[in-house]
Amino acid sequence: MTLALQLYSMREHADQIALLAELPAMGIRHVEGYGGVYADPAAYRAAMDANGIAMPTGHMALADIEADFAATMAIVKTMGMSRVFAPYLDEKDRPTTAKGYEELAARLNAAAKLYAAEGISFGWHNHDFEFVALADGSTPMDILLGKAPDMTWEADLAWIVRGRRDPMEYVKMYGSRLSCIHVKDIAADGTNVDEDGWADLGAGTMDWAALLQACRSASADLIYALEHDKPSDPIAYARTSAAAFTTLWEKTYD
Repeated sequence: MTLALQLYSMREHADQIALLAELPAMGIRHVEGYGGVYADPAAYRAAMDANGIAMPTGHMALADIEADFAATMAIVKTMGMSRVFAPYLDEKDRPTTAKGYEELAARLNAAAKLYAAEGISFGWHNHDFEFVALADGSTPMDILLGKAPDMTWEADLAWIVRGRRDPMEYVKMYGSRLSCIHVKDIAADGTNVDEDGWADLGAGTMDWAALLQACRSASADLIYALEHDKPSDPIAYARTSAAAFTTLWEKTYD
């Protein structure tokens, strides 16, 4: 098992380089990159190495991949990533029909082939909109996975819940496509409003003990990336959630 921290969760930390020195004491020695830490890849990699931190996964915008694949690959190599995920589409760029999602799937599959030629796996990271049924009743996430066979999946299970679907169902259906799991928690209704309704791991409503067991059954080669989209105290969030994950993981040993 590889536990990582999605660095987007820590974007409000005053010093992104100094942050790396604080993570090992929390039991975090792997991170997941995003655009905010790619400005000087060599300097960031040096800081990771100095603190015993590795970056096995990272997010790259599909538009950046298509505009300059070589530039994204240079970042991937410098950071030492082995798995890359396209993380999001702005609402204005999202397809509204099954055909539109099939076209998006073709673009994602093309990106997957480019990365595969370099020995890197590539996949999609979901939010909630991929689980909202289209006018014809089809589900965007099903289309993306069905029409992009070379692509893997970084499953954000909490966003599936917010998309009003059952994450357990999707883990079971697409277990062979899973590459990484985003581990986050959803606060009880009406609470943590200042954190957009998210919670530290273990303090919310998600049944992570059951979900982790299902993920472990689906694949023994998953990376588990802690994430909180808007923590009020990033350091406290990371410390608390890393400890909660370790406890939950140990409970799944039966």
